[in-house]
Amino acid sequence: MKAFYLTDTGRVREHNEDSVTILKNISGEYLCVVADGMGGHRKGEVASALTVAHLGKRFTESASIGTKIDAVNWLSDNIAEINKEILDYGEENENSKGLGTTVVAAIVTKEFLIFASIGDSSGYVMKNKKLHRVTKPHTLVNLLVDAGDLTPEQALNHPKKNVLMKALGAANTVELDIFDVVDMTFDSILLCSDGLTNMLTKEQIEKVLNDPELE
Repeated sequence: MKAFYLTDTGRVREHNEDSVTILKNISGEYLCVVADGMGGHRKGEVASALTVAHLGKRFTESASIGTKIDAVNWLSDNIAEINKEILDYGEENENSKGLGTTVVAAIVTKEFLIFASIGDSSGYVMKNKKLHRVTKPHTLVNLLVDAGDLTPEQALNHPKKNVLMKALGAANTVELDIFDVVDMTFDSILLCSDGLTNMLTKEQIEKVLNDPELE
């Protein structure tokens, strides 16, 4: 499996609040994580870094992630621990209250692929040169789309499209969404923050990913 990641500050903010990692354990299993510190909150980059560091440390400590059920429980338990770490950091550091982050993670083994997400960072699978979104964003606008109050087209440029309904560090308890990819015939996967999906269309991202130089 070929793996790589890229992060960029972009043109909107003065500093980068994203943290990313791709790790492989001795069993040949992969953990991929993207965490996007919450813009407008202090120390968003601390929250995202705490998330990636915690998951990375726990993953490398284990020889194998185990079964699919084991992987789901592992993700749920560690996300709960990270949420507490972020809340504790905010309490212990006066200038960091309100810090938070989104997170999307994928565990890839020979037997299964599962995504886990909180917030509006996204997970995709690539099949036959087409991207298919697996995760669902925890945003107000997506909630309105699901309820039938907005169309997907109206949601694209809605003034409140970045309002999050869930994030790590936003509440004492947080419920993680798990997505099981049943069809294992995908060609590749993509994890990204909303910084990518807000700036580029799916077709533009596909064009880059299908560039022969990346193969």
